[in-house]
Amino acid sequence: MEPPDVDELVAGVRSGDRSALGRAITLVESRRSDHRDTAQVLLTKLLPHTGGALRVGITGIPGAGKSTFIDQLGTNLTGSGHRVAVLAIDPTSSRTRGSILGDKTRMTRLANDPAAFIRPSPTGGTLGGVTRTTRETMLICEAAGFDVVLVETVGAGQSEVVVVDMVDFFLVLLIAGAGDQLQGLKKGVIELADLIAVNKADGPAATDARAAAAEYQAALHLLAPRDDGWRPPVVTCSGLHDVGLDTMWDHIETHRAHMMGSGHFAARREAQRVTWLWSAVEDRLMDLFRGDERVAEAMAGIERAVRLGDLPAGAGADELIARFRSG
Repeated sequence: MEPPDVDELVAGVRSGDRSALGRAITLVESRRSDHRDTAQVLLTKLLPHTGGALRVGITGIPGAGKSTFIDQLGTNLTGSGHRVAVLAIDPTSSRTRGSILGDKTRMTRLANDPAAFIRPSPTGGTLGGVTRTTRETMLICEAAGFDVVLVETVGAGQSEVVVVDMVDFFLVLLIAGAGDQLQGLKKGVIELADLIAVNKADGPAATDARAAAAEYQAALHLLAPRDDGWRPPVVTCSGLHDVGLDTMWDHIETHRAHMMGSGHFAARREAQRVTWLWSAVEDRLMDLFRGDERVAEAMAGIERAVRLGDLPAGAGADELIARFRSG
């Protein structure tokens, strides 16, 4: 892919052109150095038109019904006049390096909704199932006029801290009767949640869902009060039958009003920008490191020695870094 005309691409994104939006995201996802330089020019030009969307992170274990839940929630939002972008972060296939869950095919209504945009992205092996460019993709969607951005994560138990550092509201979706109280997620997720929702609360399962919600609510009471003064609610819902989703969105809007009124909303966004800066620095440094000829020459041998137990990992790292610094 040749670097596009940036001004033309900016105009296309700002007008909401789907083709331009897709090309812009593909550009920021590219690791080619010329594409990366062009992508930064693009993002700089789009930056004044970003920041207006409400950013909501949604996580939960596989089987919690995240895709069905998001399909219904997004449909409700577009029906009330919102424009919704969904960044569905999929695990990466070790063979094809592509997405293996295919969330877009499971959000059938949103996929065909002119007021919605779904971007399924493979994780590429990055920490916790959040792609290297999720933040940049979010900014592009905001510049295209989407006023709600939903970030769906793998729910692998590691992504929560990463996602919290890029959204305004963090929603944890759980189900009753699926194991221990946090169902495979790190127990610290309760401390990160702005709202806990027990999904699939319909039919005979509704009673179990209410009991599970009461347990989570009790667990929240054991935590120290949050600095921002918000008390995360625990609700039950059914994404399949559209039960409780409107009430849940009311909680999200109440949270935004609370955070903006206290000044924590702006402070959180500012802190996130600094976090993004250092994340970008780490990413750039790793690219430089792996692309260094001296490192590349020694990497296979050092990896083999570490794999066989002939060399401590720390010593191998020191040797690679010494080669990098020798230039």
